[in-house]
Amino acid sequence: MTRFRAIQVNKTDSGQEVAFVDLTESDLMDGDVTVAVEHSTVNYKDGLAVTGKGPIIRKFPLIPGIDFAGTVASSSNAEWKPGDRVVLNGWGVGETHHGGYAGLARVPGDWLVRVPEPMTTADAMAIGTAGYTAMLCVMALEHEGVKPSDGDVLVTGAAGGVGSIAIAVLAKLGFKVVASTGRLEESDYLKGLGAASVIDRKEFDTPVKPLARARWAAAVDAVGSVTLANVLSQTNPEGTVAACGLAQGMDLPTSVAPFILRGVKLIGVNSVTCPKARRIEAWRRLSVDLDLAKLRGLSRHVKLDDVPRIAADIVAGRIRGRVVVDL
Repeated sequence: MTRFRAIQVNKTDSGQEVAFVDLTESDLMDGDVTVAVEHSTVNYKDGLAVTGKGPIIRKFPLIPGIDFAGTVASSSNAEWKPGDRVVLNGWGVGETHHGGYAGLARVPGDWLVRVPEPMTTADAMAIGTAGYTAMLCVMALEHEGVKPSDGDVLVTGAAGGVGSIAIAVLAKLGFKVVASTGRLEESDYLKGLGAASVIDRKEFDTPVKPLARARWAAAVDAVGSVTLANVLSQTNPEGTVAACGLAQGMDLPTSVAPFILRGVKLIGVNSVTCPKARRIEAWRRLSVDLDLAKLRGLSRHVKLDDVPRIAADIVAGRIRGRVVVDL
């Protein structure tokens, strides 16, 4: 029986414990497709899971890693055959179902999406759940009719995974992007992705006004809390904000004023249980609207042994761009 290496998180009296273990296929959970995992990544959510800083993992012991890409090893699902290149995001993987920090993964075939040409599986994980979520945010803005001619589009948490991909995609689509970050030393990096200008995130840490000066035609927010509340108060009449994260917190200290006095729209973006048709479209769009050369430039590769260290760094805000874990 095939043996493989994995990260396993166990519950302890003092919290949780991270260990590197050797497992076999019999240790995997139920599913009708087994995937030879080639790459995973470290998203902010993975950082919370591995460090125990957030209640992400809800079943122990568990292999973390909320996404992976690889090649189908075996399948009893009619949609998939050995050799197919696949990517997975969400569906509780890395939370209640064994995830991507392992050489093998077994999951229901309905959770999988085909890796689009010309992407490699490494490209798919350079994008990862963060980049796929960024694409869902862009699609949400487009669905609400946001156009480049409408004005500036703000991206918060700009140097992170969601922010980096959102900037690259929006810029390629012709939008004028303003990047908000707490790391102004990354300004050259953000402008290299396509940001027209970079501003300090401190501008959004101030007390929230019901309505502030209108500045943004639209926004992609991965931060939440006071930042999102201030962004809403500064959004133009009939503008749209796509919200997908909670790096600053889950609270939202806002009022109804932006919604009823300016017609601002707040669109929630859920990447975990997003319908399959929308997932497929998001990955198709990424293959077209994301410059793969730029993607590779904002990514770096690490080994499985590096994941605990990277997890701590991403929670502490020390990671820029994307990290690909080579299995």
